Order: sequence, then structure tokens, then C-alpha cells
Amino acid sequence: MPYILVIGDAHIPDRAEKIPDKLLEIIEEGKPWDVAVYTGDFTGKDVLDWFLGLGRKTYYVEGNMDYLPLPKTARFVLEDLRFGVHHGHGIYPRGNTRDLTRIAAALDVDVLFTGHTHSPFIKWSLDKKRLLVNPGSLTGAWGGAGGSMKPSMMIVEVSGRELRITLYELDRGVLRTVEKTVKIP
Repeated sequence: MPYILVIGDAHIPDRAEKIPDKLLEIIEEGKPWDVAVYTGDFTGKDVLDWFLGLGRKTYYVEGNMDYLPLPKTARFVLEDLRFGVHHGHGIYPRGNTRDLTRIAAALDVDVLFTGHTHSPFIKWSLDKKRLLVNPGSLTGAWGGAGGSMKPSMMIVEVSGRELRITLYELDRGVLRTVEKTVKIP
């Protein structure tokens, strides 16, 4: 079963100095990931260069704070599912389900990885056909309009049309995990 590392919104060096050690250890131990996804806002080329070495395949997009030549969207197929990546900026309020549903439909994907909110979520699109997944901010950086302020990331295990999604989140230095299994229709 393939594993997808999903990270984003590090904002290094503009809002954060480094990736927290506990999350970095998990990332480094899993290398090379089958797929590594970055939801935008590297903000520094060093973070992009580091990310490109994380997976056998890497998919990434431009965030609103990136001034690097990056794609606005990305798409890939894994197992029986179509995945898309879009940062999520230009959506108001941030993380708006209606607008994310529209983007997922336009990309014609089953799962949309998104960022920008700096708060992790897993939720269904309005039509209940597509899954919207946000790993939060890898560094817990402030998100302009808030955010959880907790460093977080996700690992997604793919088995056919079933996903086992594990959220890793640091809360005052304590690592906690939340696991969710989802069947895509």
C-alpha cells in the first residue's frame, strides 16, 4: 500500500525558523515516501529543495506567499483514486467548502489536498463525492487570518478507494495523533 506524506505552509524563513524536530524525525524516517505532497507556502527555496528529496514522486503548488516559479495546481493518480493539490488562496473565508468543492470538481479529482488555513481538516465536499484534506502548517506558523498555531502534517495510506489518514499535531511540544479511515465513493 502506498503512503503519501502531506505537508505545507512552513513559511520558512519569513514566519518560522525551522520544522519542529518531532515532525522532522517522522518525515525523515519515512524517506523516500511513495508520494510527497506540499500544499504551498514554502516561502524559501531551501524548503523546496529539501522537499524535492522526500518522495519517489513529489507534487507541489504555489502558495500566496511563494515567489518561486511553481505550478498553481497539480494532479496525480494513485491506486484507483485521482488526487489534486491547490493551495486554497483566493477563497473566502479560508477553507470554504463550497469553493474547495468547485476546485476539486474543476480538477476532476476524488481527493483535494489544500492548505492556506494553517488548521488541519478532513471534510467532504458539498456533493459528498470528494474528500477535502488540509494538513495544517508544518511549523505552526501564524496564517494571516489565524490558524491553529500548532505544527501539523498528515500521512495518508492508500488501499484501493480507502484512505487511512493520520494527523500528527504538536500541542505545546506534545505529539498527538488522530487517525481516520475514509472510503471514497
